[in-house]
Amino acid sequence: MQAPSFGLGLRREHYRDFLEGEVDVDFVEVISENFMVAGGQPRDILRRVRERYPVALHGVSMSLGSADGLRADYLERLRALVDEVEPLFVSDHLSWSRIGRFNSHDLLPLPYTREALDAICDNIDQAQEALGRSMLVENPSSYLAYAESTMREWEFIAAMAKRTGCGLLLDVNNVFVSASNHGFDPLDFLRGIPMERVRQIHLAGHSQGNGLLVDTHDSAVNDAVWSLYAHTIERCSGVATMIERDGDIPPLTDLLDELNIARRLAAHREAA
Repeated sequence: MQAPSFGLGLRREHYRDFLEGEVDVDFVEVISENFMVAGGQPRDILRRVRERYPVALHGVSMSLGSADGLRADYLERLRALVDEVEPLFVSDHLSWSRIGRFNSHDLLPLPYTREALDAICDNIDQAQEALGRSMLVENPSSYLAYAESTMREWEFIAAMAKRTGCGLLLDVNNVFVSASNHGFDPLDFLRGIPMERVRQIHLAGHSQGNGLLVDTHDSAVNDAVWSLYAHTIERCSGVATMIERDGDIPPLTDLLDELNIARRLAAHREAA
């Protein structure tokens, strides 16, 4: 059985810690698009970090749900980064952000229909062929639902993984946020997805919006999400867990303290 691993998102505020010190993580994750320009300081920093830690690439702009397919130039630049970094994982989201010349610069939800399933499976197949490897696809948080949907989110994800062979990046905070916003049981989500396909887990904080929870990544993981994480790791083992923090970045020691909570929960599960 593969041992679980634990990492953090690499953020500018902590570059020096990772370049000059010994940080107690098994890997780091970076936003792919921040490093997809060849040369320059960002790529040099990533190269130097990669000499010290394994790296996972996490994308936010592939737009896997776009009805007009993926962009060849994007895939070419991502493939060049993949070839250089040799990442642990390459991931993006079950969402769309672009069609034609329109780009929302946001992770927009899909209707859970057969037509949308066909589109995203075709795009995942295209991406995996272009990258020469299997991808991980992450469940996003959502704030609206389509009347046209004929499947629940977890049914859609299960069908997607079966058809494409992709792995899953399970964002536990997003499950909690979406469950609260749409009124479903988060444990139904965990029971409905193929947990054997989960390779990585994200944990993050969220905020209370106007009648909805919002996936803000600007606060610590709260107790309800930790509880859901404990349920999650009862159903899968040997996965990579990481803390995401994109706003109100705290000292690195605070994030490492959070990561140690995940370690303790996973150790308890392994000992049970």
